[in-house]
Amino acid sequence: MGKQHKKESIRSIITRYIMMLIGATLAAVALELFLIPNTIIDGGIIGVSLLTNNLTGINFGILIFIFNLPFLFAGYKYIGKGFVLASLFSIVALALIEPALHSLTPATDEPLLATVFGGLILGTGVGIVIRNGGALDGTEILGILLTKKLPFSVGEFVMFINIFIFGWAGFVLGWEQAMLSIITYFIAAKAIDFVGQGLTGDTKAALIVSDEWEDVGDAIQERLGRMITKLHGKGGYIDKEKEVIFVVLTRLEIAKLKAIVHDADPRAFITIVDAQEAHGGKFKKAIH
Repeated sequence: MGKQHKKESIRSIITRYIMMLIGATLAAVALELFLIPNTIIDGGIIGVSLLTNNLTGINFGILIFIFNLPFLFAGYKYIGKGFVLASLFSIVALALIEPALHSLTPATDEPLLATVFGGLILGTGVGIVIRNGGALDGTEILGILLTKKLPFSVGEFVMFINIFIFGWAGFVLGWEQAMLSIITYFIAAKAIDFVGQGLTGDTKAALIVSDEWEDVGDAIQERLGRMITKLHGKGGYIDKEKEVIFVVLTRLEIAKLKAIVHDADPRAFITIVDAQEAHGGKFKKAIH
């Protein structure tokens, strides 16, 4: 049956949380030094928090924490305790760091520069958080939960929500600011895509080559809750028979998959590619 699977090491957990802290700090810098001074927002919960802050004057950190909490609680059952704790840590870090930067002078008062560099820095920060197993925005969590029942992808759902957010921004901030905010959103999305290794797709497929394929496969099924498919292959260099593990997962599970595989076999080779669609079987039900 193979050796018992150890949990993620303390060192690995600390490293991930340090990286998420860095990501949250970058997001706070983008908001406080670029976007907020120029009345520019992003999409999702961050955008809603910024708009509410503009209308009410309530501290942004308080708003983003409160607005994200329901989505974290709702996603606990389907996405997992580790993801929720990592996301909660990242959101609290953003909520505490952003107000602490109030005294700093804005980096620019030129709207276009604020849009481009604010979007890049924000997307980089969010991407670092996602890559290390957390999230700063509960919109996608809600999307995962609702699209289990609705005929839409998570990406389509998030885009649908953002149409309303940017429409609201047009009435509250003015249409020029709303258009700049849309540009910021797309720049941030591309930065997330770059940092997070193809995170624009909802569904991913992983191919794992390992001499310890049985242990790796068992660990994925036990700790990630995903069913695997075993493929037969042959090495091109040494002409040796090899077993290849194939597994379909969501983008939010990539960081956890990497940690699981590394724990079972540090020498395993992993390839992660976009999967345009995934239907049938237990794919939807396996999100946890």
